[in-house]
Amino acid sequence: MAVKKAALACSECGSRNYTKSISEGHQTQRLEIKKFCKHCQKHTLHRETK
Repeated sequence: MAVKKAALACSECGSRNYTKSISEGHQTQRLEIKKFCKHCQKHTLHRETK
């Protein structure tokens, strides 16, 4: 299986703060993780972008 890099964007301000390595499989949903956003200065939901 190949590994691809996914960018995680803040759901509030839209800034792409993090990258994550994920396996390229049969994913039906995008990755969602609660992480700290340095622009919003709080923990927010970050979603996988293309």
